[in-house]
Amino acid sequence: MATRPPTEAEALRHALDRYRASLADAPVRGLLTEASGLPGPRANVDLAVDFASEVADRAAAEPAPWWDLCRGLAAVTARRAPSGDPGEFVALCGTLGVAAVGSVVDEHTAEALAVARSAAADPRWRVREGAAMALRRLLLTHREATLTVLRSCLEGGRALELRAVIATLADPSVLRDAALADIAVVFHRQVLRKLLASDVRAAPATVVLRQALATGLSLVATVRPDDIFGMVEDLIVVRDVDALWIARETLRKTALRERFPERVATLERTLAEAGG
Repeated sequence: MATRPPTEAEALRHALDRYRASLADAPVRGLLTEASGLPGPRANVDLAVDFASEVADRAAAEPAPWWDLCRGLAAVTARRAPSGDPGEFVALCGTLGVAAVGSVVDEHTAEALAVARSAAADPRWRVREGAAMALRRLLLTHREATLTVLRSCLEGGRALELRAVIATLADPSVLRDAALADIAVVFHRQVLRKLLASDVRAAPATVVLRQALATGLSLVATVRPDDIFGMVEDLIVVRDVDALWIARETLRKTALRERFPERVATLERTLAEAGG
């Protein structure tokens, strides 16, 4: 009788068990590399989430080995593993794993936030996505500490960190909390002001931020439509080229068009009159 091959979840648990037995991370790195989905259009995000959940469960009882593992994985640099390389996925998983440990072990929370903030400015876009996922996880378990970091990112004003603020808050898991939805509105407004005041609008990082804002505004609008539609209307009135672009791209998002067709149509007419 043929032996059934292990599922991905079983293979992950086996690799983590082997790591714990030897404290050598080769089995974990090997699995994450092989199952990364890279090079390719889509990394294996489901595996990254499962990895973080497994690490959180194990770290709750025994933090040290799992913290060391994830810190090592998160340290895979862009020089060693550029965008699209399977090593990028290893770094993503490490970043998310660090946050998983920080979410269940208070003594590691501050450093986990620092790792996530650093990853938010990584040149690799998948690692930046991992940073947003990591900050989101920490926000849901350590709200005030994470909001303090997000406010610091706002004050610093670096485009990729501002993008991390948007990506962290503009997610259904966060927005279902009414207080966090209110904060998301305030932070989106502040990021918009910073972008429109920037004198390096053509910089690649600023372009990334502009794209994130259009997506973020559309997601926050699903729970705070009056606030976000008001922001879009203000963007149209400004008649700045980037403001008009953000307004146009926000209104194109399916979530808004399906839920608020009349309001979208009205603003699109106003946008057309403004030359957007």
